[in-house]
Amino acid sequence: MNDGEVERQIDQMVRFIKQEAEEKANEINVSAEEEFNIQKLQQLDAEKAKIRKEYEKKESSGDAKKKIERSKQLNNTRIKVLQAREDAVQHVVKESQAKLADISKDPKKYKSLLIDLIVQALGKLAENDVLIRTRKVDQSIVKEVLEEVKQKYKDIFGQDSPTIKLNEKEFLPPPPSSAENVDEEDNCCGGVAVTSADGNIVCSNTLDDRLRIAYSQNLPTIRATLFGIEAPVRT
Repeated sequence: MNDGEVERQIDQMVRFIKQEAEEKANEINVSAEEEFNIQKLQQLDAEKAKIRKEYEKKESSGDAKKKIERSKQLNNTRIKVLQAREDAVQHVVKESQAKLADISKDPKKYKSLLIDLIVQALGKLAENDVLIRTRKVDQSIVKEVLEEVKQKYKDIFGQDSPTIKLNEKEFLPPPPSSAENVDEEDNCCGGVAVTSADGNIVCSNTLDDRLRIAYSQNLPTIRATLFGIEAPVRT
């Protein structure tokens, strides 16, 4: 083999090695680029997921705040509505008390009412001796109707009435001085309080107590009349 052939073989080997190196370099570049793209996509997906999670967290927190605020507003509205309804009911009660206070201004009607109240209290107590407490201004009226009370008691229950005495030392509160203070505790619109002789059993048949009983027993009806049937509140 001469020098020319040797040189050609060396050139071929160089070209082959160079081609192999270039192909290997290209292969490495492609592989590196693919790996880079994969890592970039993974990082991009991770950042997107992180951002999405933070957004969902903020959105969830915002929804929770909105729900809390809405709940507070609903509660405040309910309280205002309930207070307005209670004020309306109490206004009706006060008007009723004012009308009760006017009853005693008609002597004829008031005497008839006192007779019925006393007879009813006597029947409830079923005591042999009773003591009647009245407003100071009603003492004379009650004295006037005692005989009628005894007769009506006998007509209803078929027996003589108990022994009746007036309490002339202790009185029920006086009438209200005006419609504005009709609902104060130190006022009484009329009626009587009947007790056993020893004072242990009391039947309060005042107009004020009768109104309180009627109010308590008929409160659902009063509310239905004023406000109608209530629909459930949606939350």
